[in-house]
Amino acid sequence: MAEHNELGKKGEAFAKAFLERKKYKILACNWRYHKLEVDIIAQQHNFLVFVEVKTRNTDVFGLPESFVSRKQQQNLANAVEAYLYLYPNMGWDIRYDVVSIILKGEQAEIEHFEDAFWPDNLGLYSFE
Repeated sequence: MAEHNELGKKGEAFAKAFLERKKYKILACNWRYHKLEVDIIAQQHNFLVFVEVKTRNTDVFGLPESFVSRKQQQNLANAVEAYLYLYPNMGWDIRYDVVSIILKGEQAEIEHFEDAFWPDNLGLYSFE
């Protein structure tokens, strides 16, 4: 497996454990619909939370969350639309989160951005 894929998988494992510690119920990891993917699908209270995980081993080129492009946001929204078609949400609210991770050896700096963006206003959210 390529090094960047290993880093991503490691980051997703840290994100999953982090969300579980925050009492999120993990419903799926790496859920796919054709070429679209949602890193983590979770439930928190009455929210269905769709999580994009961004992992880097340094912030020299920018913080991981800054690499969630408009195109990735649109792909995530399309995947969520497919998920909701296949698994109707029974009235739960929908939320798009981003978990940003910088891995330094076996240590992780984790930042969780709840309600990070919404498909109607893609690209307008600032992670600052």
